Amino acid sequence: MKPVGILALQGDFAEHGAAMRAHGIPVRELRVPADLEGLSGLILPGGESSTMLKLLRIQGLQVPMQALLESGLPVLATCAGLILLAREVIEPSQESFGLLDIKVCRNGYGRQICSGTFELSGELPAGTRAVFIRAPRVLEHGPEVEILARRDGDPVLLRRGPILAACFHPELEENHPVTAMFVAMLRARAESESPQEPGAHQAEMA
Repeated sequence: MKPVGILALQGDFAEHGAAMRAHGIPVRELRVPADLEGLSGLILPGGESSTMLKLLRIQGLQVPMQALLESGLPVLATCAGLILLAREVIEPSQESFGLLDIKVCRNGYGRQICSGTFELSGELPAGTRAVFIRAPRVLEHGPEVEILARRDGDPVLLRRGPILAACFHPELEENHPVTAMFVAMLRARAESESPQEPGAHQAEMA
């Protein structure tokens, strides 16, 4: 499999790398435009979204990253990564890639003292918990955005096509179901792109 690229300008990109390697997925840390070539997927990690935006511009990554995000590759965006993808960001407002039809409030669950581990409900296994650290809060979502998990009624895990976005940090817990979900997306994409074995087509036609 081609490596999955992890934006490595700021934030907990190292933890995402460890989570991917634990599943046997090769990784590449992304810091300059040349790093964007030949990837199987993309991870936008948690951290400080406004700092990431500044560094994306400085490193010349903003425009090619937009094109890569629009290419149909599997994408996992967590916490700040989700903010970077949102249609609208408030408190304070800021620029974003705008690929996910959601409106988010930065630090919507409060300051650092309000961070912690909370139980999720929805399409994840019963009893699944997740770490929220100064997490964004999803205030609105469009009709094409699928809600996969909630925290006390709030949508916190969303999917639109190849994009999987979480308000929390699955990479901080070993074998988290969301990490496994993204790995499955990567492998399905790789299998769909792999060349057919010689003779397979003839066998199907027989």
